[in-house]
Amino acid sequence: MKASPADQRRLVEVAQLDARIRQAENARKNPPQAGRVQELLGRRQQLSQELTTRLGARDDLRTELSRIESDVAVVDARAARDAQRLAASTNSKEAQGFESELAALARRKSDLEDAELAVMERLELADAAVAEQEALIAATNAEGAELSAEGKRAVAEATAAFDAATRDRAAIAGALPAELIALYDRVAVRSAGAAFLRRRTCEGCNMVLAGTDLQVLRQSAEDEVVTCPECGCLLVRDDESGL
Repeated sequence: MKASPADQRRLVEVAQLDARIRQAENARKNPPQAGRVQELLGRRQQLSQELTTRLGARDDLRTELSRIESDVAVVDARAARDAQRLAASTNSKEAQGFESELAALARRKSDLEDAELAVMERLELADAAVAEQEALIAATNAEGAELSAEGKRAVAEATAAFDAATRDRAAIAGALPAELIALYDRVAVRSAGAAFLRRRTCEGCNMVLAGTDLQVLRQSAEDEVVTCPECGCLLVRDDESGL
């Protein structure tokens, strides 16, 4: 195929724009923040599960404390009743029974208060554990929100770059011969599409061409469309090709 050297050079611009389009498309589909956001989602799920466990443990302690407080109230009520009866009793044997029961109730209350104190200490620790877990979740959510916002900005920037490169590509390709663009599109499927030959090196694959290949290129007319023997892209020659 024949094409003017100027048109061949413009093919390199098309190839560069195609590379920018691919890069922008990848950037908007896979923003750099996406991986970390997924990690944070998984971490938040784990933290939430642990929080559920800690909340359950705290609720159990609150229930236990409520039960002890209820038992203390029952003991106090019985003690108050027995003390009232003792004060009104005129029977020494009956009074002795009330005194014995009051002593038993006092011991029972002392045991309950000891248990209540122990549960309150455990509940304090449980409250701290819940607060700690909630703080971790809040920090995780904050980081996730910040990264999500950054990701949206990155996607918007990549989309703008994609649209600009696509418009520029259409403008350049539309000004080139249809057959030349069709050839470029075919080879671009498996290579860089088009690249300069600079200092005997194909910039599409960065391979230095062999002497026999360079000799073939020297013998080719300037308007002859040639390909890289290494990667197959359209090879564009200029003053820096080293031929």
